[in-house]
Amino acid sequence: MNQQDRVLIVGAKGMLARAVRDAFSSRGMEAVGVDVPEIDITKPESVAGVFDRVKPHVVINCAAYTNVDGCESNRAIADAVNGHGVGNLAEASRSIGATLVHYSTDYVFDGSLRRPLRPDDPVGPVSAYGQGKLLGETLLQKALRGTNVAWLILRTAWLYGPVGPTGNNFPQAILKAAAAGKPLRVVADQFGSPTYTADLAEATLTLLEKRSSGIFHVTNAGQTHWADFARAVLKQFSVDYPVENITTDDWKKIKPDSATRPAYSVLDLSAYERATGKPMPSWQDGLTRYHAAMKAIST
Repeated sequence: MNQQDRVLIVGAKGMLARAVRDAFSSRGMEAVGVDVPEIDITKPESVAGVFDRVKPHVVINCAAYTNVDGCESNRAIADAVNGHGVGNLAEASRSIGATLVHYSTDYVFDGSLRRPLRPDDPVGPVSAYGQGKLLGETLLQKALRGTNVAWLILRTAWLYGPVGPTGNNFPQAILKAAAAGKPLRVVADQFGSPTYTADLAEATLTLLEKRSSGIFHVTNAGQTHWADFARAVLKQFSVDYPVENITTDDWKKIKPDSATRPAYSVLDLSAYERATGKPMPSWQDGLTRYHAAMKAIST
């Protein structure tokens, strides 16, 4: 990747896409952003039309149907966007020789291995969201493996980043519930790594600069469970409010239609660190910088 490369960000209105665009901007590089209705990744002709107009050298796919629970009742949409849409982007990238970066998820794993998960570990998603994302991974590799087109599948987890007053993510949901005086009963038996969008975006550009290709796991370093993450959010924002630990089974009784999530989906970052020579910041450090970013938005 060099300064002259044309970069196309698909799903440009999303939380991650904004961080990716900022990361390019910090390097003096501009990126073209597209989102619906300008592009519909579920339609090959729509993708081809945008690619023909922009003629990108690098395509970064931030488009996704991320409502994990909603995917359970909308499997066709989830598979169309998270699966076949990725395949359409891969086919179009192959046709013009553009590097394709796609973000996937820890939810492609079933959570049964109680150690940090490597990129080559067996997959087995237990939710419609995870199944759709795995379909996207599969179609991308089918289109691009064995070609001279570079590609990156970046599996990440528990993603959050700066949002406006009407935006939402896990930290904002916790803060809003506390402000409204609602009881905070949060699952304490699902373990993962909260990931700040700015850190994922920087890691993406580092891999591109190293001309890496393949599947990498990229999250903030360290692990926690959802209830302790909620407590860390409240402490970071100086909010004194109780959080009650509950189990996944308890949550299923409260939200019986919610998707099944892996009990343990901490991702092994060593392949990324070997490829880049850089460690990922801790999730606690990411949360501190998220707080600073949200303060800047509100002032």
